[in-house]
Amino acid sequence: MAQQQRSVAVIGGGQAGLSMSYCLTEAGIDHVVLERDRPGHEWRERRWDSFCLVTPNWQCRLPGFPYDGDDPHGFMLRDEVVDYLERYAASFDCPLIDGVEVTRLRQEHGGFTVETAEGQIRAGQVVLATGPYQVPLVPRMAERLPEHILQIHSSEYRNPAQLPDGEVLVVGTGQSGCQIAEDLFLAGRTVHLAVGSAPRVARFYRGRDVVDWLDDMGYYRRGIDEFADADAVRLRANHYVTGRDGGRDIDLRAFARDGMRLHGRLSGVTGGRLRFAGDLRHNLDNADAVSEGIKDSIDSYIAARGIDAPTEPRYTPVWQPPDGESELAADRLSAVVWSTGFGRDYRWVQIPVFDGRGYPAHERGVTSCPGLYFLGLPWQYTWGSGRFGGVADDAAYLATKIAEFAASGRSPDVRWIAGTPESTYPADEFLLVPRTVA
Repeated sequence: MAQQQRSVAVIGGGQAGLSMSYCLTEAGIDHVVLERDRPGHEWRERRWDSFCLVTPNWQCRLPGFPYDGDDPHGFMLRDEVVDYLERYAASFDCPLIDGVEVTRLRQEHGGFTVETAEGQIRAGQVVLATGPYQVPLVPRMAERLPEHILQIHSSEYRNPAQLPDGEVLVVGTGQSGCQIAEDLFLAGRTVHLAVGSAPRVARFYRGRDVVDWLDDMGYYRRGIDEFADADAVRLRANHYVTGRDGGRDIDLRAFARDGMRLHGRLSGVTGGRLRFAGDLRHNLDNADAVSEGIKDSIDSYIAARGIDAPTEPRYTPVWQPPDGESELAADRLSAVVWSTGFGRDYRWVQIPVFDGRGYPAHERGVTSCPGLYFLGLPWQYTWGSGRFGGVADDAAYLATKIAEFAASGRSPDVRWIAGTPESTYPADEFLLVPRTVA
Protein backbone atom coordinates (compact mmCIF):
# COMPACT_ATOMS: atom_id res chain seq x y z
CA MET A 1 0.00 0.00 0.00
CA ALA A 2 1.63 3.20 -1.15
CA GLN A 3 1.55 6.21 1.14
CA GLN A 4 -1.84 7.85 0.92
CA GLN A 5 -3.39 11.12 2.03
CA ARG A 6 -7.01 10.95 3.20
CA SER A 7 -9.30 13.36 5.00
CA VAL A 8 -10.41 10.64 7.42
CA ALA A 9 -9.01 7.22 8.28
CA VAL A 10 -11.43 4.76 9.89
CA ILE A 11 -9.59 1.96 11.69
CA GLY A 12 -11.71 -1.18 11.93
CA GLY A 13 -14.13 -2.65 9.39
CA GLY A 14 -16.73 -4.24 11.64
CA GLN A 15 -20.25 -2.92 12.12
CA ALA A 16 -18.96 0.31 13.69
CA GLY A 17 -16.37 1.06 11.00
CA LEU A 18 -18.77 0.23 8.18
CA SER A 19 -21.47 2.41 9.76
CA MET A 20 -18.99 5.28 9.98
CA SER A 21 -18.02 4.78 6.35
CA TYR A 22 -21.66 4.87 5.26
CA CYS A 23 -22.27 8.16 7.06
CA LEU A 24 -19.07 9.71 5.69
CA THR A 25 -19.97 8.53 2.19
CA GLU A 26 -23.43 10.09 2.51
CA ALA A 27 -21.78 13.35 3.62
CA GLY A 28 -19.32 13.28 0.71
CA ILE A 29 -16.28 13.14 3.00
CA ASP A 30 -13.16 11.48 1.60
CA HIS A 31 -12.02 8.56 3.77
CA VAL A 32 -10.56 5.07 3.90
CA VAL A 33 -11.50 2.09 6.10
CA LEU A 34 -8.66 -0.16 7.27
CA GLU A 35 -9.57 -3.68 8.44
CA ARG A 36 -7.04 -6.17 9.79
CA ASP A 37 -8.98 -9.16 8.48
CA ARG A 38 -12.29 -8.79 6.62
CA PRO A 39 -15.77 -7.58 7.54
CA GLY A 40 -17.50 -10.03 9.87
CA HIS A 41 -14.24 -11.54 11.12
CA GLU A 42 -15.08 -11.28 14.81
CA TRP A 43 -18.46 -12.91 14.26
CA ARG A 44 -17.01 -15.57 11.98
CA GLU A 45 -13.96 -16.52 14.03
CA ARG A 46 -14.88 -15.76 17.65
CA ARG A 47 -18.37 -17.25 17.91
CA TRP A 48 -19.40 -20.85 18.48
CA ASP A 49 -21.31 -22.92 15.93
CA SER A 50 -24.77 -22.58 17.55
CA PHE A 51 -24.32 -18.86 18.33
CA CYS A 52 -27.24 -16.54 17.68
CA LEU A 53 -28.08 -12.96 18.58
CA VAL A 54 -29.77 -12.28 21.91
CA THR A 55 -31.59 -9.23 20.53
CA PRO A 56 -34.37 -9.58 17.94
CA ASN A 57 -33.50 -9.18 14.28
CA TRP A 58 -35.50 -5.96 13.98
CA GLN A 59 -32.83 -4.28 16.09
CA CYS A 60 -30.30 -4.88 13.30
CA ARG A 61 -30.53 -1.44 11.76
CA LEU A 62 -27.16 -0.31 10.51
CA PRO A 63 -27.36 3.06 8.71
CA GLY A 64 -28.98 2.60 5.32
CA PHE A 65 -29.29 -1.14 5.85
CA PRO A 66 -32.04 -2.26 8.24
CA TYR A 67 -32.83 -5.96 8.63
CA ASP A 68 -34.58 -7.10 5.47
CA GLY A 69 -35.41 -10.73 6.28
CA ASP A 70 -38.73 -12.42 6.95
CA ASP A 71 -38.24 -13.04 10.69
CA PRO A 72 -37.93 -9.65 12.44
CA HIS A 73 -38.70 -11.15 15.85
CA GLY A 74 -36.30 -14.05 15.41
CA PHE A 75 -32.60 -14.20 16.21
CA MET A 76 -29.97 -14.41 13.48
CA LEU A 77 -27.52 -17.29 13.65
CA ARG A 78 -23.77 -16.70 13.47
CA ASP A 79 -23.47 -17.26 9.73
CA GLU A 80 -26.51 -15.06 9.08
CA VAL A 81 -24.86 -12.24 11.02
CA VAL A 82 -21.70 -12.62 8.93
CA ASP A 83 -23.79 -12.54 5.75
CA TYR A 84 -25.60 -9.41 6.97
CA LEU A 85 -22.28 -7.59 7.47
CA GLU A 86 -20.81 -8.76 4.19
CA ARG A 87 -23.92 -7.61 2.30
CA TYR A 88 -23.75 -4.29 4.12
CA ALA A 89 -20.13 -3.73 3.08
CA ALA A 90 -21.14 -4.44 -0.54
CA SER A 91 -24.26 -2.26 -0.43
CA PHE A 92 -22.43 1.06 -0.83
CA ASP A 93 -19.16 2.31 -2.21
CA CYS A 94 -17.13 1.61 0.91
CA PRO A 95 -13.43 2.47 0.43
CA LEU A 96 -12.36 -0.61 2.36
CA ILE A 97 -8.83 -1.97 2.47
CA ASP A 98 -8.87 -5.33 4.23
CA GLY A 99 -6.03 -7.56 5.32
CA VAL A 100 -4.11 -4.56 6.66
CA GLU A 101 -3.21 -4.26 10.35
CA VAL A 102 -2.56 -0.84 11.84
CA THR A 103 0.57 -0.98 13.98
CA ARG A 104 0.85 2.61 15.16
CA LEU A 105 -1.13 5.84 15.26
CA ARG A 106 0.53 9.13 16.09
CA GLN A 107 0.12 12.88 15.63
CA GLU A 108 2.44 14.43 13.13
CA HIS A 109 2.65 17.64 11.09
CA GLY A 110 -0.82 18.93 11.94
CA GLY A 111 -2.56 15.63 11.34
CA PHE A 112 -2.27 11.91 12.00
CA THR A 113 0.03 9.23 10.66
CA VAL A 114 -1.43 5.73 10.48
CA GLU A 115 1.31 3.14 10.17
CA THR A 116 0.66 -0.33 8.77
CA ALA A 117 2.81 -3.21 7.62
CA GLU A 118 1.93 -2.17 4.05
CA GLY A 119 2.81 1.50 4.35
CA GLN A 120 1.54 4.75 5.86
CA ILE A 121 -1.59 6.83 5.54
CA ARG A 122 -1.71 10.49 6.41
CA ALA A 123 -5.12 11.61 7.65
CA GLY A 124 -6.60 14.85 8.87
CA GLN A 125 -8.92 12.96 11.23
CA VAL A 126 -9.15 9.41 12.58
CA VAL A 127 -11.98 7.24 13.89
CA LEU A 128 -11.00 4.28 16.06
CA ALA A 129 -13.66 1.62 15.44
CA THR A 130 -11.76 -1.44 16.63
CA GLY A 131 -14.43 -2.55 19.11
CA PRO A 132 -14.28 -3.34 22.81
CA TYR A 133 -13.39 -7.04 22.66
CA GLN A 134 -9.72 -7.04 21.70
CA VAL A 135 -7.70 -9.27 24.02
CA PRO A 136 -9.18 -12.46 25.55
CA LEU A 137 -8.64 -12.52 29.31
CA VAL A 138 -7.87 -15.61 31.36
CA PRO A 139 -7.17 -15.46 35.13
CA ARG A 140 -3.63 -16.22 36.22
CA MET A 141 -4.94 -19.12 38.31
CA ALA A 142 -5.25 -21.00 35.00
CA GLU A 143 -1.50 -21.64 35.26
CA ARG A 144 -2.09 -23.78 38.36
CA LEU A 145 -4.36 -26.31 36.67
CA PRO A 146 -2.94 -29.74 35.75
CA GLU A 147 -1.49 -30.17 32.29
CA HIS A 148 -4.06 -32.79 31.26
CA ILE A 149 -6.88 -30.20 31.28
CA LEU A 150 -7.62 -28.54 27.94
CA GLN A 151 -8.09 -24.82 28.54
CA ILE A 152 -9.70 -22.50 26.00
CA HIS A 153 -11.19 -19.03 26.09
CA SER A 154 -14.84 -18.60 25.12
CA SER A 155 -13.67 -16.91 21.90
CA GLU A 156 -12.07 -20.24 20.89
CA TYR A 157 -15.04 -22.46 21.72
CA ARG A 158 -16.90 -23.89 18.73
CA ASN A 159 -18.89 -26.98 19.78
CA PRO A 160 -18.99 -29.79 22.38
CA ALA A 161 -17.11 -32.22 20.11
CA GLN A 162 -14.12 -29.88 20.24
CA LEU A 163 -13.55 -30.80 23.90
CA PRO A 164 -12.22 -34.16 25.13
CA ASP A 165 -14.59 -36.59 26.82
CA GLY A 166 -15.15 -35.93 30.51
CA GLU A 167 -16.49 -33.23 32.78
CA VAL A 168 -16.21 -29.60 31.72
CA LEU A 169 -15.99 -26.45 33.82
CA VAL A 170 -17.28 -23.18 32.37
CA VAL A 171 -16.08 -20.13 34.30
CA GLY A 172 -18.24 -17.02 34.06
CA THR A 173 -21.94 -16.40 33.59
CA GLY A 174 -22.10 -13.49 31.22
CA GLN A 175 -23.93 -14.08 27.96
CA SER A 176 -21.17 -16.26 26.49
CA GLY A 177 -20.61 -18.37 29.58
CA CYS A 178 -24.28 -19.18 30.11
CA GLN A 179 -24.90 -20.00 26.46
CA ILE A 180 -21.79 -22.17 26.17
CA ALA A 181 -22.73 -24.02 29.36
CA GLU A 182 -26.19 -24.64 27.88
CA ASP A 183 -24.67 -25.79 24.57
CA LEU A 184 -22.53 -28.35 26.38
CA PHE A 185 -25.34 -29.43 28.70
CA LEU A 186 -27.80 -30.01 25.84
CA ALA A 187 -25.15 -32.19 24.19
CA GLY A 188 -25.19 -34.47 27.25
CA ARG A 189 -21.92 -33.29 28.78
CA THR A 190 -21.39 -33.13 32.53
CA VAL A 191 -21.07 -29.40 33.09
CA HIS A 192 -19.82 -27.43 36.08
CA LEU A 193 -20.56 -23.70 35.98
CA ALA A 194 -18.82 -21.08 38.13
CA VAL A 195 -21.55 -18.46 38.61
CA GLY A 196 -20.57 -14.81 38.78
CA SER A 197 -22.51 -11.64 39.44
CA ALA A 198 -24.00 -11.05 35.97
CA PRO A 199 -27.74 -10.23 35.99
CA ARG A 200 -30.37 -11.97 33.91
CA VAL A 201 -33.51 -10.89 32.08
CA ALA A 202 -36.62 -12.75 30.94
CA ARG A 203 -36.96 -13.37 27.23
CA PHE A 204 -40.71 -12.83 27.08
CA TYR A 205 -43.13 -11.14 29.47
CA ARG A 206 -46.80 -10.29 29.18
CA GLY A 207 -47.11 -11.39 25.58
CA ARG A 208 -44.01 -9.76 24.08
CA ASP A 209 -40.25 -9.98 23.96
CA VAL A 210 -38.86 -7.92 26.84
CA VAL A 211 -36.67 -6.07 24.31
CA ASP A 212 -39.84 -4.85 22.58
CA TRP A 213 -41.22 -3.51 25.87
CA LEU A 214 -37.94 -1.79 26.80
CA ASP A 215 -37.71 -0.21 23.37
CA ASP A 216 -41.24 1.22 23.72
CA MET A 217 -40.30 2.49 27.17
CA GLY A 218 -37.37 4.46 25.74
CA TYR A 219 -34.72 2.52 27.63
CA TYR A 220 -32.48 2.09 24.61
CA ARG A 221 -32.54 5.80 23.86
CA ARG A 222 -31.33 6.92 27.29
CA GLY A 223 -27.97 8.64 27.08
CA ILE A 224 -25.14 7.76 29.44
CA ASP A 225 -25.28 11.35 30.70
CA GLU A 226 -28.69 10.58 32.24
CA PHE A 227 -27.12 8.18 34.74
CA ALA A 228 -25.57 9.36 37.98
CA ASP A 229 -23.10 6.45 37.91
CA ALA A 230 -22.01 6.59 34.28
CA ASP A 231 -18.69 4.82 34.83
CA ALA A 232 -20.38 1.95 36.65
CA VAL A 233 -23.03 1.66 33.93
CA ARG A 234 -20.34 1.27 31.26
CA LEU A 235 -18.68 -1.55 33.18
CA ARG A 236 -21.79 -3.56 34.01
CA ALA A 237 -22.07 -7.10 32.71
CA ASN A 238 -24.76 -7.74 30.14
CA HIS A 239 -27.93 -9.55 31.21
CA TYR A 240 -27.90 -13.19 30.20
CA VAL A 241 -30.68 -14.53 28.00
CA THR A 242 -30.71 -16.47 24.72
CA GLY A 243 -32.27 -16.34 21.27
CA ARG A 244 -31.72 -20.06 20.77
CA ASP A 245 -34.64 -22.02 19.30
CA GLY A 246 -36.74 -18.89 18.97
CA GLY A 247 -35.66 -17.36 22.28
CA ARG A 248 -36.05 -18.34 25.92
CA ASP A 249 -34.88 -17.52 29.42
CA ILE A 250 -31.59 -18.84 30.75
CA ASP A 251 -32.58 -20.16 34.16
CA LEU A 252 -29.48 -21.45 35.91
CA ARG A 253 -31.62 -22.88 38.69
CA ALA A 254 -33.45 -25.03 36.15
CA PHE A 255 -30.11 -26.21 34.79
CA ALA A 256 -29.09 -27.21 38.31
CA ARG A 257 -32.40 -29.01 38.88
CA ASP A 258 -31.79 -30.98 35.70
CA GLY A 259 -28.22 -31.94 36.55
CA MET A 260 -25.80 -29.09 35.84
CA ARG A 261 -23.42 -28.51 38.77
CA LEU A 262 -23.44 -24.88 39.86
CA HIS A 263 -20.70 -23.33 41.99
CA GLY A 264 -19.96 -19.87 43.27
CA ARG A 265 -17.26 -17.64 41.83
CA LEU A 266 -13.97 -19.49 41.20
CA SER A 267 -11.68 -18.14 43.92
CA GLY A 268 -8.53 -20.21 43.62
CA VAL A 269 -6.66 -23.35 42.57
CA THR A 270 -4.43 -25.08 45.13
CA GLY A 271 -3.01 -28.57 45.34
CA GLY A 272 -5.07 -29.94 42.48
CA ARG A 273 -8.34 -28.61 43.86
CA LEU A 274 -10.49 -25.74 42.63
CA ARG A 275 -12.10 -23.55 45.29
CA PHE A 276 -15.37 -21.69 44.79
CA ALA A 277 -16.62 -18.80 46.92
CA GLY A 278 -19.76 -19.14 48.99
CA ASP A 279 -21.67 -16.56 46.94
CA LEU A 280 -23.75 -18.84 44.71
CA ARG A 281 -27.02 -18.17 46.50
CA HIS A 282 -26.39 -14.42 46.50
CA ASN A 283 -25.51 -14.38 42.81
CA LEU A 284 -28.59 -16.35 41.79
CA ASP A 285 -30.87 -14.26 44.01
CA ASN A 286 -29.44 -11.04 42.63
CA ALA A 287 -29.83 -12.17 39.01
CA ASP A 288 -33.46 -13.08 39.71
CA ALA A 289 -34.08 -9.77 41.46
CA VAL A 290 -32.82 -7.82 38.44
CA SER A 291 -35.07 -9.80 36.12
CA GLU A 292 -38.11 -9.29 38.36
CA GLY A 293 -37.29 -5.59 38.68
CA ILE A 294 -37.41 -5.23 34.91
CA LYS A 295 -40.82 -6.91 34.97
CA ASP A 296 -41.93 -4.40 37.64
CA SER A 297 -41.02 -1.52 35.32
CA ILE A 298 -42.92 -3.14 32.45
CA ASP A 299 -45.98 -3.60 34.69
CA SER A 300 -45.84 0.08 35.64
CA TYR A 301 -45.55 1.12 32.00
CA ILE A 302 -48.53 -1.04 31.01
CA ALA A 303 -50.65 0.26 33.88
CA ALA A 304 -49.80 3.92 33.28
CA ARG A 305 -50.83 3.70 29.63
CA GLY A 306 -53.78 1.38 30.01
CA ILE A 307 -52.29 -1.16 27.62
CA ASP A 308 -54.24 -4.36 27.11
CA ALA A 309 -51.63 -7.04 27.75
CA PRO A 310 -52.02 -10.58 29.11
CA THR A 311 -50.97 -11.23 32.70
CA GLU A 312 -48.74 -14.06 33.79
CA PRO A 313 -47.43 -15.44 37.07
CA ARG A 314 -44.07 -14.24 38.31
CA TYR A 315 -40.97 -16.42 38.40
CA THR A 316 -40.70 -18.97 41.20
CA PRO A 317 -37.23 -20.42 41.92
CA VAL A 318 -37.13 -24.11 41.02
CA TRP A 319 -33.90 -24.92 42.90
CA GLN A 320 -32.02 -23.62 45.91
CA PRO A 321 -28.25 -23.95 46.28
CA PRO A 322 -26.45 -25.11 49.40
CA ASP A 323 -24.74 -22.42 51.44
CA GLY A 324 -21.00 -22.04 51.86
CA GLU A 325 -17.87 -22.53 49.81
CA SER A 326 -17.27 -25.57 47.65
CA GLU A 327 -14.39 -27.46 46.07
CA LEU A 328 -13.83 -29.59 42.98
CA ALA A 329 -10.96 -31.98 42.31
CA ALA A 330 -9.15 -30.90 39.17
CA ASP A 331 -8.58 -34.50 38.08
CA ARG A 332 -12.33 -34.78 37.47
CA LEU A 333 -12.13 -32.24 34.67
CA SER A 334 -11.10 -32.77 31.06
CA ALA A 335 -11.56 -29.15 29.98
CA VAL A 336 -12.14 -25.59 31.19
CA VAL A 337 -13.81 -22.89 29.11
CA TRP A 338 -12.83 -19.45 30.40
CA SER A 339 -15.75 -17.08 29.74
CA THR A 340 -13.96 -14.29 31.52
CA GLY A 341 -14.25 -11.50 29.02
CA PHE A 342 -11.86 -9.32 27.07
CA GLY A 343 -9.44 -6.51 27.72
CA ARG A 344 -8.33 -3.49 25.72
CA ASP A 345 -5.03 -3.10 23.89
CA TYR A 346 -4.41 0.43 22.71
CA ARG A 347 -0.62 0.34 22.90
CA TRP A 348 -0.47 1.19 19.21
CA VAL A 349 -2.31 4.48 19.81
CA GLN A 350 0.48 6.93 20.66
CA ILE A 351 -1.86 9.78 21.62
CA PRO A 352 -2.82 10.69 25.23
CA VAL A 353 -6.57 10.14 25.19
CA PHE A 354 -6.92 7.48 27.90
CA ASP A 355 -7.81 7.67 31.56
CA GLY A 356 -5.92 6.05 34.43
CA ARG A 357 -7.50 2.66 33.69
CA GLY A 358 -6.56 2.73 30.02
CA TYR A 359 -10.17 3.47 29.03
CA PRO A 360 -10.74 5.92 26.16
CA ALA A 361 -11.63 9.33 27.61
CA HIS A 362 -14.36 10.75 25.40
CA GLU A 363 -17.75 12.43 25.25
CA ARG A 364 -20.03 10.67 22.79
CA GLY A 365 -16.93 9.37 21.04
CA VAL A 366 -15.22 12.77 20.77
CA THR A 367 -11.84 12.79 22.51
CA SER A 368 -9.75 15.63 23.93
CA CYS A 369 -7.53 15.37 20.86
CA PRO A 370 -9.28 17.36 18.11
CA GLY A 371 -9.93 15.14 15.11
CA LEU A 372 -9.68 11.82 16.98
CA TYR A 373 -12.81 9.79 17.74
CA PHE A 374 -13.97 6.42 19.05
CA LEU A 375 -16.94 4.47 17.73
CA GLY A 376 -18.58 1.20 18.76
CA LEU A 377 -17.74 1.23 22.48
CA PRO A 378 -20.30 -0.26 24.90
CA TRP A 379 -22.45 2.57 26.26
CA GLN A 380 -20.51 5.08 24.19
CA TYR A 381 -23.70 7.07 24.48
CA THR A 382 -26.62 4.64 24.73
CA TRP A 383 -27.15 0.95 25.45
CA GLY A 384 -27.05 0.22 21.73
CA SER A 385 -23.78 2.04 20.99
CA GLY A 386 -21.76 -1.14 20.69
CA ARG A 387 -24.56 -3.06 18.97
CA PHE A 388 -26.40 -3.22 15.68
CA GLY A 389 -29.28 -1.30 17.22
CA GLY A 390 -27.58 1.97 18.19
CA VAL A 391 -24.28 2.38 16.38
CA ALA A 392 -26.01 4.22 13.51
CA ASP A 393 -26.92 7.18 15.73
CA ASP A 394 -23.36 7.41 17.06
CA ALA A 395 -21.88 7.23 13.57
CA ALA A 396 -24.20 9.98 12.32
CA TYR A 397 -23.27 12.16 15.31
CA LEU A 398 -19.54 11.72 14.65
CA ALA A 399 -19.97 12.40 10.93
CA THR A 400 -21.39 15.79 11.89
CA LYS A 401 -18.47 16.47 14.24
CA ILE A 402 -15.97 15.40 11.57
CA ALA A 403 -17.51 17.78 9.05
CA GLU A 404 -17.50 20.62 11.57
CA PHE A 405 -13.85 20.04 12.44
CA ALA A 406 -12.83 19.91 8.78
CA ALA A 407 -14.63 23.20 8.14
CA SER A 408 -12.94 24.86 11.11
CA GLY A 409 -9.45 24.48 9.64
CA ARG A 410 -8.04 23.50 13.05
CA SER A 411 -5.21 21.02 13.55
CA PRO A 412 -4.89 18.32 16.20
CA ASP A 413 -2.97 19.65 19.18
CA VAL A 414 -2.59 17.57 22.34
CA ARG A 415 0.52 16.96 24.39
CA TRP A 416 1.78 14.37 26.84
CA ILE A 417 2.24 15.58 30.40
CA ALA A 418 5.10 13.15 30.92
CA GLY A 419 6.19 10.22 28.81
CA THR A 420 3.93 7.85 26.88
CA PRO A 421 2.01 4.78 28.06
CA GLU A 422 3.66 1.45 27.39
CA SER A 423 0.48 -0.55 27.94
CA THR A 424 -3.21 -0.25 28.53
CA TYR A 425 -3.50 -3.90 29.45
CA PRO A 426 -5.48 -4.90 32.55
CA ALA A 427 -4.02 -5.84 35.90
CA ASP A 428 -1.59 -8.70 36.47
CA GLU A 429 -4.25 -11.14 37.64
CA PHE A 430 -5.10 -11.82 34.01
CA LEU A 431 -3.23 -13.66 31.28
CA LEU A 432 -3.56 -11.75 28.05
CA VAL A 433 -3.30 -14.72 25.75
CA PRO A 434 -5.30 -17.89 26.50
CA ARG A 435 -3.21 -20.80 27.65
CA THR A 436 -4.31 -23.79 25.60
CA VAL A 437 -3.00 -27.18 26.69
CA ALA A 438 -3.06 -29.91 24.05
